[in-house]
Amino acid sequence: MQTPTPFRAIVAAATCCLLSGCNLIVFNPKGHIAAQERDLIILATALMLLVVIPVIVMTFVFAYRFRATNKKAVYRPRWASSHKIEAVVWGFPLVIVLILGVVTWQTTHELDPYRPLDSDVDPINVQVIATDWKWLFIYPDLGIASVNELAVPVHTPVNFTITSDAAMTSFFIPALGGQIYAMAGMQTKLHLIANEVGQYRGIAANYNGQGFSDMHFTTFASTPEQFEQWVQKVRTAPLSLNRATYDVLARPTIRHPITYYSSVDSQLFQTIVDKYEGMNKDGHAHEAMQAHQEHQPHSEVVQEEK
Repeated sequence: MQTPTPFRAIVAAATCCLLSGCNLIVFNPKGHIAAQERDLIILATALMLLVVIPVIVMTFVFAYRFRATNKKAVYRPRWASSHKIEAVVWGFPLVIVLILGVVTWQTTHELDPYRPLDSDVDPINVQVIATDWKWLFIYPDLGIASVNELAVPVHTPVNFTITSDAAMTSFFIPALGGQIYAMAGMQTKLHLIANEVGQYRGIAANYNGQGFSDMHFTTFASTPEQFEQWVQKVRTAPLSLNRATYDVLARPTIRHPITYYSSVDSQLFQTIVDKYEGMNKDGHAHEAMQAHQEHQPHSEVVQEEK
């Protein structure tokens, strides 16, 4: 058996390291939005490679063609330019930029996370609250909630309303597509749909502290019958989610177990959003004073300043 050279060993080790981090879930979508995002990535990459690949190839061709030992290469020190080369060098990038511009304009509107999905099936609403370091999912229409577990029926649009009761983070289910930030005192929206039954990993895609790496959840995409069974299971849970129990839940924890709540305070989500109102009172007062002065006659403003 031939002993591998140091160079081969280094290459093999580097290849193993690179492959160990491979995760092709983005290119194996299980949702309508994720499939469109995959196609967009492939299209944009292919268009850009139309320029990148020829440049790389020509780099090696020119280096070989005009090497010092090649006496057949023509040396033209007074050669200025070529209109054909200029047309290719500027024409191809221009066409690619124009195509990418059109595609970007269309997909920006089609894949807008705030845009509801078109479907004959009524959507379900889910309120998402990010805390340290867990995910709370509230189903306001069903009156139930779960921690670190999300269940949705397949072929059914899901309308997410997302906020944070801690540091800013990002809500992301790679298999279903979309990624949007969760921020305290704000509500962001995301619309997704699962096309296949399965279990999909959801993560926090923005570093937010000590428990970041363990802040993930499981998304169960199931048939309507299985989803109804899950709902009934949650409704038999002994816990209820109100302001007092939420205050306990919101305390920082790492690897928090899956928890179900059979009933939920209907105003809890809005209360958490509203609790951060007025954090910048001085700034709001200054803006209000400026707006007041802008609507006053100049003489009154001068009088007030005096």
